[in-house]
Amino acid sequence: MRKIVEKYCEMPAPIKRPLWRLWHKLLIRFDKDTRAVFLNYGYHDEETSDRLHLKHEDEPDRYCIQLYDVVASRLPLKRKDVIEVGSGRGGGASFLTRYYSPRSYRAFDISADVISFCNRYYNVEGLSFHKGCAENLPVKSGSCDVVVNVESARCYKDINQFFSEVKRILRPGGHFLFADMIPPGHLSKIRQSLQDRGFHIREQLNITKNVVTALVLDSARREQIIQERIPGFLAKSFAQFAGTRGTERFDAFNNGKFEYWTFQMENRA
Repeated sequence: MRKIVEKYCEMPAPIKRPLWRLWHKLLIRFDKDTRAVFLNYGYHDEETSDRLHLKHEDEPDRYCIQLYDVVASRLPLKRKDVIEVGSGRGGGASFLTRYYSPRSYRAFDISADVISFCNRYYNVEGLSFHKGCAENLPVKSGSCDVVVNVESARCYKDINQFFSEVKRILRPGGHFLFADMIPPGHLSKIRQSLQDRGFHIREQLNITKNVVTALVLDSARREQIIQERIPGFLAKSFAQFAGTRGTERFDAFNNGKFEYWTFQMENRA
């Protein structure tokens, strides 16, 4: 299992989706008191930490929240219709809805189990969770102002088709907020694919160092959750998934195998 997690991003596309569903089933089974509602690697810099004032109940997830904040904070979301694709266990959707006050926030994920979990767990005005495939979203064309996609697209069967779907559902002048780990050799292909679909890249940031810093600062918390919740025979696999210090996933950011990028883009006709 640990080797599967390590090589997940390099695995054939048809295998990724069922593995993603399986992973969510395991998380729901083992994390019954919802200590892990974020699955991203996190972000940290001192400016963001000083600026972002969180409620007491959100502080344990600060580093994961800061990743969502750095993705979205440069774009006003208030009174916007927002769609998140690949919302996972819903922590980011809850944070952005509660702190940024969009008019509506619809969060989509491929896993029916995780959507059921999120609809039971969250009760936030304007926030709803729906099952949907990133490459074929059950959303009307031109019906949203902002699309958010954090650390999910690398798992898709066809990332180019996903980008086309984002283009389809965005209103003219709408924005696409995208963040993920990308092998250095793939960056130019990602940029070209986005531009071919009519996106104007307003900003792109390499935040790899900030992600590594967050993982260093957050590793103890992640390891404690794994120790308390995950059976011993799966602990190393979950540590790889969480990117804790000493894992190959953590080292991949340090040795240049993966970089972490965030993009803010505008939908131009």
